[in-house]
Amino acid sequence: IIEQAKKMVASIKDANPWAVTAAVAVAHLIVLGAIRYKIMKDNCDKVVIGLPDWAKAFYESYKDKIFTSEEEMMKVAIEVSDKNVHEKTGGPFGTAIFECDTKTGECKLFSIGMNQVVPFNNSTLHGEMVAIQFGQKKLKEFTFRAKQEEGKEYHLYTSCEPCCQCLGGTLWSGVSKLVCAAAKDDAEALGFDEGPVFEESYKALESAGIKVVRGCLREKGARVLRRYGETGVIYNASASDIAE
Repeated sequence: IIEQAKKMVASIKDANPWAVTAAVAVAHLIVLGAIRYKIMKDNCDKVVIGLPDWAKAFYESYKDKIFTSEEEMMKVAIEVSDKNVHEKTGGPFGTAIFECDTKTGECKLFSIGMNQVVPFNNSTLHGEMVAIQFGQKKLKEFTFRAKQEEGKEYHLYTSCEPCCQCLGGTLWSGVSKLVCAAAKDDAEALGFDEGPVFEESYKALESAGIKVVRGCLREKGARVLRRYGETGVIYNASASDIAE
């Protein structure tokens, strides 16, 4: 389209000035139309997600720190959830994935994720799923198991026990460890529907070789949930809450 516009202007370059001016104006409209069409087409063909503006600085502040305890690492995930609520950039759920050296036990922050269901109108963008997607993009692998032979494992810390979707995502992600703060009951007390999650769900993770730790700093994680519940949007509410 742009080339056609150029040819149209070139074909009348020797015409009177008014004709040339009109042709240039039409050419500009054609180009703008082509750009608008491309943007619309790209938006139809792609789903684009991103992290909030504050996320980069947050990650940078922790990326060089060495972590060795579950409590230290969980504090980062809870801080992500708290920051997401404070900045009004999504729901009260935060996740931090750490790259851990199997020989030394030292871990470093690898990726973070926060709930962005409402900002992006996307029901799949839970904190765990966002952290997994950005982590695997950074790793350039579709599984976190890819670096096991190099002595590296990836541990997922989440401010609240995962919903049914995120438990499945955790299973397939290849992480070696799942650590949770707040409980499913804490989220459902606000009206969130966590879906069909059972004790057997966690046993399935363990059977797949994923170590599971629950209740790490539970009250700190639940506190963020309760604060969000005072003013935040409870999306995907349970059927009983919708009826009320």
